[in-house]
Amino acid sequence: MKICRSAIAAGLAVLMLTLAAGQALSQTPIEDDPLNDRSRRRLDNMEKVMRELRTIVFQGRNTGKPVVVQTAETEAVVQTLSQRVNDLELSLRRMTGDNETLLRDIDTARRDVTTERDRAAALESRLAALEAKVAAGIAPPPLADAGGGTLGTLPAGPEAGPAQTPAAAFAAANKLLLDGDYPGAEAAFADFIDRYPDHARAAEANYRLGQTLTARKATADAAGAYIASIRGYPKTAWAPEAMLELSRSLVTLGDGANACRVLSDLGTRYPTATAAVKSRAATTRAQAKCAA
Repeated sequence: MKICRSAIAAGLAVLMLTLAAGQALSQTPIEDDPLNDRSRRRLDNMEKVMRELRTIVFQGRNTGKPVVVQTAETEAVVQTLSQRVNDLELSLRRMTGDNETLLRDIDTARRDVTTERDRAAALESRLAALEAKVAAGIAPPPLADAGGGTLGTLPAGPEAGPAQTPAAAFAAANKLLLDGDYPGAEAAFADFIDRYPDHARAAEANYRLGQTLTARKATADAAGAYIASIRGYPKTAWAPEAMLELSRSLVTLGDGANACRVLSDLGTRYPTATAAVKSRAATTRAQAKCAA
């Protein structure tokens, strides 16, 4: 136990006063008057205080260890601890702010990644359409030289007819597909998608384009067209067939795991698919080695 040096000094002063008073009293004859009783009580009280001080000072006598007297520094220690607590609170607030900033940055990055992924898918679809047009021999605009003349054109495809409505353009492309003119149908559907990307039948045009690409063994491009056609899982008669063709393309590309996922979605999204689609889906599931 630690006590202040001032308390010890006060105790010693009291002790000295007590001893002086005791000597004075011992040298003074005690007369038989009321003041003697009061003096005795004062002396008794002083002796009691002396015993208490002695007990405090030598409270470690049973262990043989003296009391260590040090200067009290409680206030300084409290101030130091208080400052440390304030510093820790400030650091915690800074860390909390940094974490919130990081979380916002992560959310922004995720949104950017999603946007870029969708944009890449759209560009892949348009690239496939442009490649189909080039393969079909559809000529791009002539290139101009520095003098304002033309440098020539690529070999031209069939001559362009009069302007068509979107419905007429789709019908013409579909007729080419039904007639077995896969290169012509491929170019026509790719042109429809390029001209009318937001048309109600643009998704079906991607599906039909996928059919023409499958016919010429362009499996990777066909898979891209099928993916574009089923984005949003349209409620149409051809959508289950598009998902099935996508899964078959993935099996051909050696991506059995994703083929199994597509087949699982096919059963979930389109439970009323035709018996023919379900039968071919079961065969494709076996080829992809999907889990039961």
